Amino acid sequence: MLLSMTGYGRSSKRFGDKNISVEIKSLNGKTSDLRLRVPANFKEKEITIRKIILTGCSRGKIDANVEISSESGDNDFALNKTLFAKYLNELKGLDLPSDGNTDYVQAILRIPNVIKADDKELDEAEWKVILEVTQEALANLKNFRKEEGDMTKIDFHKRVTSIQSNLEEIAPYESRRVDKLKERLKSKLEEYISNEKVDPNRYEQEVIYYLEKLDINEEKVRLSQHCKYFLEVLAMDDSEKGKKLGFISQEMGREINTLGAKAQDADIQQRVVGMKDELEKIKEQVLNII
Repeated sequence: MLLSMTGYGRSSKRFGDKNISVEIKSLNGKTSDLRLRVPANFKEKEITIRKIILTGCSRGKIDANVEISSESGDNDFALNKTLFAKYLNELKGLDLPSDGNTDYVQAILRIPNVIKADDKELDEAEWKVILEVTQEALANLKNFRKEEGDMTKIDFHKRVTSIQSNLEEIAPYESRRVDKLKERLKSKLEEYISNEKVDPNRYEQEVIYYLEKLDINEEKVRLSQHCKYFLEVLAMDDSEKGKKLGFISQEMGREINTLGAKAQDADIQQRVVGMKDELEKIKEQVLNII
């Protein structure tokens, strides 16, 4: 199973005359980063809710909001009238320049403790509903992530297969590289040194030396193994494999770059460019996998 870090989950449920809703959004991130908003009278349960969400989300930049609204208008908070009046009198007593649009009320309402939560005890039945809604929202988020991951998995498979195809297409051009190298060395020798002064044994040694430096067989074998391993990891049941896929793609990149450096052939270079293009798209999407 492959899970995307991008996702959205929401759930809501009635409790008496109240509507309890939990909304969770996630984006890609290297670690788990949760920004959580809960009603003021449930602050004592914030740590518990935080642990539940982080356990269910694993990785990503997560934004969660627990909202409780009441049809009767009783939303478990009240205006601190004494504090509000004190701030209002203080502001009116100041000789402040006015442009005719001074809104003291809105300014005071933003001050901490002016709007305060009721001091009544936490309703355990209501808390139980919040837990149920949170779990449902997490389940919806996971389903969203799985759908995104399934599409990404298909794309990964297609791109890795394309890299493997390009790698196989290199073989017919390898023997041609040897002939071209021999011809190039021979033409250079003929240009600067007469044939009578060329030592055939020494010439063969130099050809072998350059062929060994340009040999790409090891890189081909390693790249082929990396591609197979990438597909094996992709097929595993483990839901957290984004980092592992990222490491494998880095190793694939090293081998492809070395192939390009040793290519010495236009047709091989074209295949290398094709592999690089596919790998860059893989790397971009790996960043969004859990």
